[in-house]
Amino acid sequence: MKSSEGGRELPIGDAAARFGLRPHVLRHWEDEGLLTPGRDAAGRRTFGEEDLVRIAMIMHGKEAGLGLERMRALLGARGAEERQHVLAEGLSGLRERIALLSRAAELLEKALACEHEDVVTCPHFRRIVAETVADTRP
Repeated sequence: MKSSEGGRELPIGDAAARFGLRPHVLRHWEDEGLLTPGRDAAGRRTFGEEDLVRIAMIMHGKEAGLGLERMRALLGARGAEERQHVLAEGLSGLRERIALLSRAAELLEKALACEHEDVVTCPHFRRIVAETVADTRP
């Protein structure tokens, strides 16, 4: 039997509340294969210490930009090499998102510093928008 808080199993509501989550999130993560909580005599989910560690790992992974699919791969990896591969892919994706967000922040900074009365009428801004439209054409 899994244990939590001195051997005590937590019901789903208490486990979720410890992490500021709603119980349906933990049920979803179970459906996605990320969690395997125990069951009490009445069939209700119970969360032990290892479950709480896993919930914390999932939350940290989500904060790092790892989606549930990648978290499932990470938690289900069969060894350090496989885990390293999943983490490297996650880091690459995170760096791509950081670059995209940096470009977006730069665009907003330029828009805020624009001397035109309305940034929508700014020729520089319109050129950037036109380039974006051209880049998205099939």
